[in-house]
Amino acid sequence: MDLSNATVWWIAAGALVATELATGTFYLLMLAVGCVAGALAAHAGLASVAQVVSAAVLGGGATVSWYLKRRRQPPAAPAESNRDVNLDIGQSVHVAAWNDEGTARVQYRGAAWSVRLAARNAAAPGLHVIVAVQGNELLVAPAAHP
Repeated sequence: MDLSNATVWWIAAGALVATELATGTFYLLMLAVGCVAGALAAHAGLASVAQVVSAAVLGGGATVSWYLKRRRQPPAAPAESNRDVNLDIGQSVHVAAWNDEGTARVQYRGAAWSVRLAARNAAAPGLHVIVAVQGNELLVAPAAHP
């Protein structure tokens, strides 16, 4: 079986997309776009060198552009304190009393939970807001009073 240059580029693009789906590495999609550019150059009848150059320029340029775009964005909050990941963040709990080691037990969502006070906060009973979930322990801070 004799494969044309365009077919080889399309197979490479498909392999990169499949690998991206398996690994979640978005940069592989940018390289697949470069392979599509190589395939289109082959369909246009350009020489092999022109196909490789068009694939390298578009794929490499897209990869660098995506890297620079991601670098300018602020980093996401860690999963333990990210409201997009954990819907308990921001919810209120009532702490009746604190233990000497800075922990307490509260009722939350129909179960007893261990809570720990977030750093630099005074251990006072009352309404607290969940700021993170670390394992099976809630990290809380005093609720702001209006």
